[in-house]
Amino acid sequence: MQNEKLFSRNLAHDSGKKHVSGFAEYTDDINEPLNTLYGAIGWSKKAHALIKKIDLNYVRRSEGVKAVVTYQDIPGRNDVGPVFDGDPIFPKTKAEYYGQPLFAVAATSVELARKAVLKAKVSYKELKPIITIEDALQKKNLLFKPRIIKKGNPSQKILKSKNKISGNFTTGSQEHFYLEGQVALAIPKEDNNFLIYSSTQHPSETQQIIAKMLKQKNNSIDVMVRRIGGGFGGKETNFITSAICCLLSHKTNKPIKLRLDRDDDMIITGKRHDFFSNYEVGFNDDGRINGLKFELASRCGMSPDLSLAINERALLHIDNAYFLKDIEVKNYLCKTNTASSTAFRGFGGNQGMMAIENIIDNIARHIKKDPADVRKVNFYGKKNNNVTHYGMKIEDNVINELFDELKTKSDYKNRIQKIKKFNKKNKFKKKGIAITPVKFGISFTTIHLNQAGALVHIYTDGSVHMNHGGIEMGQGTHTKIAQLVSNSLGLPYERVQISATNTSKVPNTSASAASSTTDLNGAATLNAVSKIKKNLNNFIKKKYKIFSKIEPLYKSGHIYFGNRVFNFDQIIKEAYLNRISLSSSGFYSTPKINFNKKTFKGRPFYYFCYGAAVTEVTIDTLTGESVLDRVDILQDAGNTINPALEHGQIEGGFIQGQGWLTMEEVVWGEDGRIKTFSPSTYKIPAVTDIPKIFNVEIYKNGMNVEKVVNKAKTTGEPPLMLAMSVFFAIKDAIASISNHQRIPELTAPATAEKILLSIKKIKNIV
Repeated sequence: MQNEKLFSRNLAHDSGKKHVSGFAEYTDDINEPLNTLYGAIGWSKKAHALIKKIDLNYVRRSEGVKAVVTYQDIPGRNDVGPVFDGDPIFPKTKAEYYGQPLFAVAATSVELARKAVLKAKVSYKELKPIITIEDALQKKNLLFKPRIIKKGNPSQKILKSKNKISGNFTTGSQEHFYLEGQVALAIPKEDNNFLIYSSTQHPSETQQIIAKMLKQKNNSIDVMVRRIGGGFGGKETNFITSAICCLLSHKTNKPIKLRLDRDDDMIITGKRHDFFSNYEVGFNDDGRINGLKFELASRCGMSPDLSLAINERALLHIDNAYFLKDIEVKNYLCKTNTASSTAFRGFGGNQGMMAIENIIDNIARHIKKDPADVRKVNFYGKKNNNVTHYGMKIEDNVINELFDELKTKSDYKNRIQKIKKFNKKNKFKKKGIAITPVKFGISFTTIHLNQAGALVHIYTDGSVHMNHGGIEMGQGTHTKIAQLVSNSLGLPYERVQISATNTSKVPNTSASAASSTTDLNGAATLNAVSKIKKNLNNFIKKKYKIFSKIEPLYKSGHIYFGNRVFNFDQIIKEAYLNRISLSSSGFYSTPKINFNKKTFKGRPFYYFCYGAAVTEVTIDTLTGESVLDRVDILQDAGNTINPALEHGQIEGGFIQGQGWLTMEEVVWGEDGRIKTFSPSTYKIPAVTDIPKIFNVEIYKNGMNVEKVVNKAKTTGEPPLMLAMSVFFAIKDAIASISNHQRIPELTAPATAEKILLSIKKIKNIV
């Protein structure tokens, strides 16, 4: 990859105006071909049961129904599991969660299709479901054998420590609640080929899953995505909608659209893993951790999906920003009769971080110190104490400087005193404050996924068309990559156009996930551009007899080469007339990645992102309600490509994290029925929940030490973890009721109900 000139520029999102005007085209907006039929899914009303009989006679006779499909209609692989089998498209004999698809119909309208599936008569032999982590652990119902990660001798270090505490902690699940739900449009082509429009983060794997289902080659399936209306991981491996849609199209030889309504989407699809942890920790009087033992268990649902990798990332981020010399973690992946838990922004890292942050907070309250000071004393160093528990040396650590800068800018120390005065004067309202750090590793931990491809054309008029494997889902990837291309070619941004991501243009792509989309696809695109520039440079050298060894400069629509200046458009025309290639594919693979999953040693990440947040809250001790008074964020984004877009990512990520940790509560009944399956029963942050004062700043001294495009750092996942400060600010407010003499019992999400229960316990203790 050519070493491009560093730059940063604020530009509006390429689809920004279209988003707010309604002209942005999503899958459901695509003009449907004539004779399009509409799909609907019939799903299990039992969480765990043998399927005795499915009578679909009334379904088939229902008005408008043209086809019904079951597992018997699948020519090839009846599974959409991305890594392991276990996710049947339609089960043969057993339903394993409430909401599991059993069959699907195609009808002449959406309404008729949805009415038809309700006419199925399914008889079950009910089995007792396993719903909770605790129940799965007790019954040893696990997807994989427990994993033990150990460094040093934590048991001995805990034993010899002057101070010791133990306890447990829970972080809840979370619904993705993307604005655009699961939707697909399948169009049959000649030779049994199919064009699939899908709201997916992973077109290539969608292609592969469907091809295996139909027992066809990958080249017979073309998947196209112009943009999706949010994904957050929920569209990384959820292939069931696209698979069923294409199966119906295969059955009828007609175009099929399948769009899940919000209720069905929330019932059928998987969510963030909730985690439960037991811990034992030994530490010094200053709060420095000597030894730490964890038992970490997650609710994985009925199949593996991505649970192994997600739990792996939780283990990799159990340290957050802290040097843990002696540590042992036992990890349990619990199989439950719920929808398979799946990827969600942070991919397990945030659950691991919350576990260690809760311990740090409890240590501080045990020794009656400011949690900020205890966090600081445990931070990774630069020359010493700079190797992680999995053996990776940290070479880009800026957490100490960033943390101190934020404390100063947010006036953290003075505000603590003001909060103490407020709490003294107010009986029923209490304030709390917390500052929390973030160190988040960037790369797919599955090594082969760290690759990307791109395709770039320069047309004879000097305009540029490009395509890459990344998905635009609101984060501005297309905008930033177009900026990279325009900068590299010295052309106005408006001259660069990006088309829909398409498996027939750029094959074998990785998912747009792991905060790596711009890093990977931006580098692949620049690789393609560099090949075209090489062709042009050689052409100019030869034709105009330029012998300069200095690389030409592409700037402001011109090429500066030697002592000559060439008009870009003119050179492009000349190059075409001289049969010089103006098109190229590009490729990039992340260097330095080397991680052994069996030994849990190596370098799983290319670099780390750092950040910190200070949050001040007020809680009502009579209602349990919490209000965000002020949030100050300092995020390391390196030499950012587009600061405006990064600000948006930071703000959005924080609010989504706030939702996860304070209000978004997924609830299952004992029978396995999900009770929070609509906007009426599931609360996400609204405008009124945004902090009253919201200060977001990009760390000015940040610069990626690795050879990443523009020396930038990602802001996809890391900002979500900044919301940990909200949870611990609430905990601080509760602690003030006992004048910080007791440690509050609080688990995430810190809903009004949980806050009230924690207050009640504090008062009873006091």
